[in-house]
Amino acid sequence: MAAQEAAKADLPKAISASAKLVDLALDAVLPTPAGPQGRVQEAMRYAIMAGGKRLRPFLVLHSARLFGVYDSRSLRVGAAIEALHTYSLVHDDLPCMDDDDMRRGRPTTHIAFDEMTAVLAGDALLTIAFEILADARTHSDANVRCALIARLAEASGHRGMIGGQIIDMLADASFGIDDVINLQRLKTGQLFEFSCEAGPILGGASAQDRARLKSYAEDMGVVFQITDDLLDVTSTAEKTGKAVGKDADMGKQTLVTLLGLDGARAEAEKRAARAVEALGPYAARAPELSALPFFLLGRDA
Repeated sequence: MAAQEAAKADLPKAISASAKLVDLALDAVLPTPAGPQGRVQEAMRYAIMAGGKRLRPFLVLHSARLFGVYDSRSLRVGAAIEALHTYSLVHDDLPCMDDDDMRRGRPTTHIAFDEMTAVLAGDALLTIAFEILADARTHSDANVRCALIARLAEASGHRGMIGGQIIDMLADASFGIDDVINLQRLKTGQLFEFSCEAGPILGGASAQDRARLKSYAEDMGVVFQITDDLLDVTSTAEKTGKAVGKDADMGKQTLVTLLGLDGARAEAEKRAARAVEALGPYAARAPELSALPFFLLGRDA
């Protein structure tokens, strides 16, 4: 327990250090705005270089280190998942979706540019993610690159994030706990699962290794979403960098609305403990991963 608390205390530094490495990797793979397509390239950079904890690349980096993968490879995968995640945020913020004006403390992409440019910038970020994964610099083995591409396509497509998004847009007050958990596992959790599975894929690890990290990610993703929903109720736009109170305004069912604040926190604590348990022998070798679920419980932004 003492070791876990120490790792939790050190985690902000580890997340910050990882984010700086990811930003360098992103700068290297993103196009420099130039020529007639410069506006969409500028919008791509505006959207993705807005800061943030870069949690998904953090998970890639630390899951990969368990299997001796070079950081230069895992950071490219981290850049890919951040590009895809950012595309989803750009599109989520559009008037036809969540209609948000602020993201990470500054105007959303469609406000800073225009709706057409935001749509195209999101499309470009989506496609560059797969371009990065397909590049031999990500891994010398084409089979590994194909495995990464296939898993990310699954995680982000109609059986993953997009499937969760349409369920979210069509959800109503009849949704129960199981419905909400399924929605969130698809919309949010699938990208976390990919991020944790990327390490064993890059490292050529066993199916058991991959399943263990996937199980960790499933519960960690629920913890992340519950804390996000709690912040929507208890925090401010100044702290979160985005609008709050929108779930209630839109009549969305979340685990907070279904279980109450205390019940949702209790569920998050249970899931955090289960996530760490799923790591098994990796918990001691990857203190950052074992500390992350409990760190998320205390976040205020």
